[in-house]
Amino acid sequence: MKALQGVEGRVEWVDEPSPTLDVGQVRIKVAAAGLNRADLLQRSGHYPPPPGVTEILGMECSGVIAEVGPGCAWEVGDRVCALVAGGAMAEEVVVDARHVLPVPEGISLHEAAGIPEVYATAWLNLFQLAGLQPGEKVLLHAGASGVGSAAIQLCKAFGNPVWVTVGSAERLAYCESLGAQGGVLRNENLDALNDFAPFNVILDPVGANYAALNLKVLGVDGRLVLIGLMGGSKSELDFAKVLGKRIHILGSTLRSRDDQFKADLLSDLGQHVMPLFTEGRLKPQLARSFPISEAEAAYAELATNQVSGKVVLVIDDRLM
Repeated sequence: MKALQGVEGRVEWVDEPSPTLDVGQVRIKVAAAGLNRADLLQRSGHYPPPPGVTEILGMECSGVIAEVGPGCAWEVGDRVCALVAGGAMAEEVVVDARHVLPVPEGISLHEAAGIPEVYATAWLNLFQLAGLQPGEKVLLHAGASGVGSAAIQLCKAFGNPVWVTVGSAERLAYCESLGAQGGVLRNENLDALNDFAPFNVILDPVGANYAALNLKVLGVDGRLVLIGLMGGSKSELDFAKVLGKRIHILGSTLRSRDDQFKADLLSDLGQHVMPLFTEGRLKPQLARSFPISEAEAAYAELATNQVSGKVVLVIDDRLM
């Protein structure tokens, strides 16, 4: 089969052995794969896959079941999307059957490729780890990103007012169109967040640059969930604020979680989140799709930090 590999800071569509199928697994003929910031880091050599996971890029995909291993309830021909630790950007991928979800009615395979990673990340960190309750206020840094786009819609669906930080007025308008109450531009006065504070939960992929700000605008018993380090890994913290406000600081990654954890998460997602796509309350935010032959251009597009929503690589448009 053909698969996408990161080679010395670029990507190449190369020949790779087809993965073997084991008990409890399914083989998916891949239609499209979602592109995430983790893929940019892996391509550049800064985010290797977990031990035992393929070097093939890609952590989410959509497609059609081509083969079913023993112990699986899926059927050949089912239209699905899947969360994987690696290997999604290939003509086929073998995945734990419990990490697969049916494509919601009315959603194309193009769109479905951008669902698993960002909605699982938003659901895990906001609703499972931070324990977000109806009516609690949320601040999302990088609100126009794929995760941010998913999180805004989930907050709206479950009754949580949400504000964002973004890089431009256009991206702020995009977030507001999805349901954000408002926000601020990161290159202007972030202290304007005080007008909307205190927040109950902050979802932060930035890290060090926003550490002091986060403690300032969180309320009593606030929860800060750190999911990335785009703004650095080291910062001085005022622990008097952490103590005085009883702030919970949570570090969270998804890719390295074990299979059972992901199975439970995907089960929860299937029960509480996926039906909202069919109801029209959630919609995948596909910013742009690229054919796999233009994979390098797709990576460059995401690297601009100007994308609102998801970038998707089309592997096989005949499956669409």
